[in-house]
Amino acid sequence: MEPTSNLHSGTLVEDHLTEPQTHPAERRAGSLLGSFFREDRFFLVLSVFIGIFSGLAVVCFRYAIDWCQIYLLGTGAQLSPIRMLLAPTLTGLLIAVLVIHVFPLARGSGVNQTKAALFIYNGYIPIRTAIGKFITSALAMGSGQSLGPEDPSLQIGAALASMLGRRLHLSRDRMRLIAPVGAAAGLAAAFNAPISAVLFVIEEVIGRWTAGILGSVVLAAVSSVVVLRLFMGSESLFQIPSVQFTPSELLAYGVLGIIGGFASVALSGTIGFLRPRCRALPLWTQYLQPAFAGLIIGCIAALGAPQVMGAGYVYMDEAMHGQFTWQFLAILAVLKIIATMVSFVSGTPGGMFAPTLFIGAMFGAAVGGAQHALFPHLAWSAGTYALVGMGVLFAGFLRAPMTSVFMVLEVSQNYSIILPVIVANTFAYVIARALQPVAIFDVLTRQDGLELPSMEEEREESILRVEDAMQPPIEPIFDSDELVDLVSHPGDSELPEIVLVRLHPAGWGSLTRENLKTLIQANKDGINVADVLAERQVPVIHPDQPLDVALRYVDRWPLIPVVSRANFSKLEGVITEHDVLDRYRDFAGE
Repeated sequence: MEPTSNLHSGTLVEDHLTEPQTHPAERRAGSLLGSFFREDRFFLVLSVFIGIFSGLAVVCFRYAIDWCQIYLLGTGAQLSPIRMLLAPTLTGLLIAVLVIHVFPLARGSGVNQTKAALFIYNGYIPIRTAIGKFITSALAMGSGQSLGPEDPSLQIGAALASMLGRRLHLSRDRMRLIAPVGAAAGLAAAFNAPISAVLFVIEEVIGRWTAGILGSVVLAAVSSVVVLRLFMGSESLFQIPSVQFTPSELLAYGVLGIIGGFASVALSGTIGFLRPRCRALPLWTQYLQPAFAGLIIGCIAALGAPQVMGAGYVYMDEAMHGQFTWQFLAILAVLKIIATMVSFVSGTPGGMFAPTLFIGAMFGAAVGGAQHALFPHLAWSAGTYALVGMGVLFAGFLRAPMTSVFMVLEVSQNYSIILPVIVANTFAYVIARALQPVAIFDVLTRQDGLELPSMEEEREESILRVEDAMQPPIEPIFDSDELVDLVSHPGDSELPEIVLVRLHPAGWGSLTRENLKTLIQANKDGINVADVLAERQVPVIHPDQPLDVALRYVDRWPLIPVVSRANFSKLEGVITEHDVLDRYRDFAGE
């Protein structure tokens, strides 16, 4: 009988064999093979294949969007006003029918659905959802809806990973992590930027990382980008012009950060306000909402701003190269906010990454152009302001501050602009956080009736530490030799309620009065008290550690010593189960 591979447990398992026993060398080889294919290592190999399949899917997705755009809007340099009006409107009707009757889970951007798969559905995402997201998002963006391909690519990658995990019968813990691995692969291919994809998934989807998680996410992201570049070239999304920065421009970048912060709040606030109201309208209106959104966008395009249609990468590139006046750039940014808002609240499938970058690029280049008009003697670069503007909206609207910095650096491949990026992003993030405490993805999640972990709220949450609950050091404290002497000659004095003992070397023991009586009796019975004390050593904790560390020990030891990190013999305080529970109770009431 042939050996059978059990991928659920991650080891090579042999059925009961009827043949003679194998040679010891063969058994050792089989053991090594089984060790190699433990699930953690297998998961790393699987991550590469997830990246390859996700990269291929994103390549097909990009081609599908281009083909839809060619057939729906035409190929000419000047788009026909009739097509600009009819294409998004009529396609919106088709999308509504598909979403309502065929692919109900394709609605939305895809980020929250991937988080839900991780935290609620044990990594399960139906492959039908990926197919629906592929078709409906390609139709939406190809017809001119103001949405982007990155979020759908993220969900498509996550769904493919989920399907592979189910086919291979991975354990539940691995299934929970496989969706974010696929998400990183899909997003990396869509952005052609693996570092930004890895950071976003860890920062906003998983919320934590270990060496195993990081390795899997990185392998999937890198392999997907390699596949994408094999088919579509190694060029980045934008043809970055020469960028430059002078310290005298920091004020302008600060202004850009402030504008970006308010723009982020305007976009997220209107989406959060209108989306539940649109969904509460009668069912028959659900068929018309994507079409109505398409009609509004078509009107904006026909009246002189076709740049707001679709993802708008070409026009971001033109803004970087100074192809528009700063006044028109500011107008485009405002119109894009309107177009993105109506597209998303209508329930049209598609992402918010590309519109966010578009709005940021236009505002950034507009601020740079206005600064140049007011102070023509100052050197400036439209490309630099546009790039910083992208990061500003990413930090303010999507609330991913670390990803926003590295995204700009990865796209520009120029580290000289890191200072303006950090300054502007900080202004935008602080303003957005102050004016709208709940991030947009958390708003959308709660509107859908789900309660997923908010990564931003977890970052901002106060952490209770041991020092917040510990009490001052108690008396008496004995060295082990002193305690041995006390136990050997107890005398007539009443024994203390509880004692701490310094054990050698630098250990601690915690003894109650009953423990002391037991030791006295042990001494009378001729048992070595020093040996008994050595076995009574308790764990020590430090003042700066999280309070939940103390929870691991306080139910087993009546008193836990809190000692200095620099000197384990120096007692900083003590903590009991009562102290820990009281502090948590007070914290919950604050």
